[in-house]
Amino acid sequence: MPGSWPTSELPNLNDNNCQVTSMASRRYNCIAWAARENTRWWWPDPLGVGYWPSGVQRSETPEAFVAAYSTLGFERCRDGTPEAGIEKLAIFGQNRGGKLVPTHAAIQLESGEWSSKLGEFEDVTHDAVDDVRGPAYGEVALYMSRQRSS
Repeated sequence: MPGSWPTSELPNLNDNNCQVTSMASRRYNCIAWAARENTRWWWPDPLGVGYWPSGVQRSETPEAFVAAYSTLGFERCRDGTPEAGIEKLAIFGQNRGGKLVPTHAAIQLESGEWSSKLGEFEDVTHDAVDDVRGPAYGEVALYMSRQRSS
């Protein structure tokens, strides 16, 4: 395995479908990475420890994550099919006590591949969005898109 993450948590990632693109870091997480940031940890914790966009409710709900990414110009879209000039992100979630709780975000590259920051571990490029599906993150809950900046 190319990285230091627990393979039991991300069983679909392997040498054939992913490549490590940066070293492990605790400075930022996947939610920040999908927002194209690598200098701070994004999370809607109620105590305000993590960064969260101003005016967006600090709650671990799909609606709060959609609102956070909407501050960057993203809008909900149907799927992760690559489209010329469009940047997409996938928000993953797990069902906890009958509620969908966001757990991860991945950003689609111009090539159609996906990029994820794996918690405190490395950033990776992976072939398909579902390569990070599994015990750690659950599955894709929704997609968002915006015009790709030049």
